[in-house]
Amino acid sequence: MDQRLLDILACPVCKGPLQFLRDSGELLCRADRLIYPIHDGIPWLLEDEARQIPADDPVLGHR
Repeated sequence: MDQRLLDILACPVCKGPLQFLRDSGELLCRADRLIYPIHDGIPWLLEDEARQIPADDPVLGHR
């Protein structure tokens, strides 16, 4: 994921920053604990497409 693109993308729910997860190829919003998919290089920043992760998910502990 291009860093310049990450710098301008924001979570559609809280407008906060997103983090690219290299292992899964998805985008994480830490504030809302939502993970957004990326399909064919295109981030799908739709709340309905995101999946909620539990507060104790290990992915939240890594930066």
